[in-house]
Amino acid sequence: MSSAQDPFYIVKEEIQDSIDKFLQTFHQWERMPSDSGERIRLTKEILTGSESIEWQVDELDKAITVASRNPALYGIDQKELDSRRRWTSNARDQVKSVKKSVVTGKELNDTSTSNFSEMRRELMRLPNPHHTDQSQKYSADNDDFISSESDRQLLLMRQQDEELDELSASVQRIGGVGLTIHEELLAQEKIVDELGMEMDSTSNRLDFVQKKVAVVMKKAGAKGQIMMICFLLVLFIILFVLVFLT
Repeated sequence: MSSAQDPFYIVKEEIQDSIDKFLQTFHQWERMPSDSGERIRLTKEILTGSESIEWQVDELDKAITVASRNPALYGIDQKELDSRRRWTSNARDQVKSVKKSVVTGKELNDTSTSNFSEMRRELMRLPNPHHTDQSQKYSADNDDFISSESDRQLLLMRQQDEELDELSASVQRIGGVGLTIHEELLAQEKIVDELGMEMDSTSNRLDFVQKKVAVVMKKAGAKGQIMMICFLLVLFIILFVLVFLT
C-alpha cells in the first residue's frame, strides 16, 4: 500500500498540520508580554490544543499496536513499525515540552499577579484626604477603562469560541479517519480469513488427489506405470500439435 493510500499517513499529515499551527501559536505566546490579555488567551489555546494533539497521537499509537500484531497483513515490516513509533514519540515529546513551558510561564505570571494585587489592596487601605477630587476623576476614568476592557474580553471570548469550533471540527475529522481505519482493518482481516479457509480447502483436495494417484500407481505396478507415462506423453504430443501446429 502506497503512503498516499495508507490511513496512517493520512492521519499523520492531519496531526502534523495541527502541530505546526500549535508551534506557531507557541511562538506568538513567547513574544507577548507576560501580563497581556493576548498572552492569557494564547495560554488557554495552547493548553487546549496540546490535549487534543496528545489524544490524536494516542489514537494513532493504538492503531500501530494493532498493526504490530500482524505486520504482513497490512503490508508493512518491522522497520516501518519502528519508524512510525519514533514519529509518534517525537510528536508527543514536542507537545509535552511546549505545554511544560507554557504551564511554567502561567504559574510565574499568576504568582506575580497575586503579589501585585496584594500590594494594590494595601495601598488602597491608606487614607488620602488631600486627593478626594482627583479620586473622583480617576473613578470616572476607571469606569471608562472597565467598560472598554469588558468589550475587549467579550471579543476575546468570541474568538475563543470560534477557535474551539474549529478545533471540534478537526477532532471530528480525526475521529472519522479513525473509524475508516478501523473498518478497513476489519475488512482486511475478513479477506485474510476467507483466503485462509480457501487455502485449507484446496490443500485438503490436493492431498486427496495425491493419495488417489499414489493408490492407482501402486496398483498398476511398474508395467502399468510405464504404460500410463507413455499414454500421457502421447496425449501431450497430440495437444501440442493441435494447439501450436494447427
